[in-house]
Parts: sequence; structure tokens; C-alpha cells
Amino acid sequence: MTPTVAVLPGDGVGPEVTRAALRVLEACLPVGTREAPVGGAALESTGDPLPAETLALCRESDAVLLGAVGGPRWEDAPVRPEKGLLRLRRELGVFANLRPSRYLGLPTPLREGLARHADILVVRELSSGVYFGEPRELGEDEAVNTWRVTAEEVRRVAEVAFDLARKRRRHVCSVDKANVLETSRLWRRVVTEVAADYPDVQLVHRHVDVASFDILRVPQSFDVILTDNLFGDILSDEAAAVSGAIGVLPSAALGSGPGLFEPVHGPAADLAGQGVVNPVGAILTVGLMLEHAFGRPRIARAIESAVVAALRERRTPDLGGKATTDQVTDAVLRHLEWSRWSADSEEEAAQADWGV
Repeated sequence: MTPTVAVLPGDGVGPEVTRAALRVLEACLPVGTREAPVGGAALESTGDPLPAETLALCRESDAVLLGAVGGPRWEDAPVRPEKGLLRLRRELGVFANLRPSRYLGLPTPLREGLARHADILVVRELSSGVYFGEPRELGEDEAVNTWRVTAEEVRRVAEVAFDLARKRRRHVCSVDKANVLETSRLWRRVVTEVAADYPDVQLVHRHVDVASFDILRVPQSFDVILTDNLFGDILSDEAAAVSGAIGVLPSAALGSGPGLFEPVHGPAADLAGQGVVNPVGAILTVGLMLEHAFGRPRIARAIESAVVAALRERRTPDLGGKATTDQVTDAVLRHLEWSRWSADSEEEAAQADWGV
């Protein structure tokens, strides 16, 4: 059966990077796609950043591809476009956010010898913590946010992290602030309990301040970083130093239903419509979709290799080049085609399970 993908282009450069990502996806696997509005685009057309029709389409699909949400034109709106994204995550039941960062051959603020050997996967709890806790309020002289998490929320995201570590280098670094926060003490206890079921995976605990320093000092020492919603948001952006730019990072949000796949970058409204936005984050996001939604890890690796090769030749202005969005995408597709037909044997090519 042909997999189905709900496509939510969103705002700003979202439609442009989504088109580029779909070109790569459709070169790898036959998929059925249907498009729907979300965020600011949905506010403009329906008054709701997550219309019921959009949510229904997402629930009926095997995966959801999102471009970007928000922009300056809605900064003072009574309802922010980002509310649609938060609701979408909650309604789809996604709770494990995967944010990989690895060396792509781009200039980085780190010593190249460190970045070249780094391959970090941040697994971020996405459904609880201070972003969702109640009560929350903003007054004239006082503001309140509540940091709340349950043992079950920690357990299920920890199991995702340990399962993924088994497929990588079998090492999990759990990041918290257990010396200060009660929520982190619960986090540490439950993660330790889950680790007992994975004796082949090494677990270390680190406080967030130490971990944030070591990501820049010894990034190659990390494999899977497991952490909560707030810390994961910050640390995954910091880990972009390994790749060279936030604009090239992909992400996946997984749960019990269809996964939500989106590049880490925002809507970049100032670049919209110019044809020069960097499509790499969205293209690598398609790789995550192929691996985690459609069970094609070999094709995902081929996309990663094609991106690295393409970036040696073509880079958009944000990476110091002069290439357009289409030119970078064309280069990725060219290298992807080469990798498809240059397998060591017919058997290896068949195992990759290319769809088209």
C-alpha cells in the first residue's frame, strides 16, 4: 500500500522547503500527498491556526511533513500561529522529539577535528514540562509557570532513547538538574529504572550546565542525549554547532500515531519568495521520515550522504554560497541517483528498498 503524507507547508519559507523535500521524498518512495493549511496561513484563511480539517487529514495519514509556522506579521495577533503547532503535537500524541546533528562538511565554530567525529542525537521529551504545566499566568509584577512531569512521561521517552541507542553506539547521556529541581530527581530515578532493561547500553547522568559545556568541548563523546522539553529545546540548538547552522537540522516527533516531521529552522519570512532558502533541513527531515515512519533506514543514510556531497558543490547564501534552493535540491537528487545505482551488488541495491 502506498504510504500517505499530510503536507503542511505553513508560513514564510515553509512552502519552498516543503516543495524541495517532497522532490527528494518522491524520488525515493512512491507516496500519496495531500496538503492543508496550518499556523499563520490557516489563521488567514479560517481564523484557526489548526483547522479541524487539517487535524483530520493528519490523523488519517501515515506521516506529517511540516514546513514552518509563524512570522512577524502575527506577533501581535490575539492568537499566535505557534498555538496551532503545539495543539498539533498534543492531538497527534507525539512525545519523543528526535533532533540529530552531525558534521556535514560545513564551517563550524568548533575545531574541525572535534566536529568531524561528532554525531549527536538529542531525544527530547515533547509533551510535558514547563512548556505545558498548569497553572501559568502573566501579571503586571509577577509571572508563573509550572514545571510538571509524570513517571510515565519520562519512562516512555527514555525507552525511545535507549531503543535508538541500541542501533547507534549504545550510549545514553541523560541530562537534568537533579541538584535543584524535584522534577529532575523524578526524571533521574525513572531513567535509571529504564536503563536496567537495557544492560547493553551505557547510561550516564549529567547536569544540564555540565552537558552544555561538554557539547562544545568534547562533542564526539556524545551518542544519544536524553532530556526534558526545555533542556532539549536549548541543547539541540546548541548541538547545531556540530553541523554548522541551525538551518540544516532536521527533526522528528514520534508517538503512538503518525509522526510529525519538520526542519528545526523557523519561517524566515525575510527570505520567503526569493528562491534562496536553504532546503537541507527539510531534505534531511525526509530522511528521518523514511527511517522512522516508513522503515527505510538505508535510503535515509543515502540521503544524508547525498546532502554532504551536494554541499561540497552548492551552498545557499546563508552558508556562504550563491546557489538557489532548486540548485541545491538538484545537486542532492543527482548524488542520490548516483548512490542508488552504485551499490556494491544488485543484492545491496535491492536491500535498500528504493520505491521508484
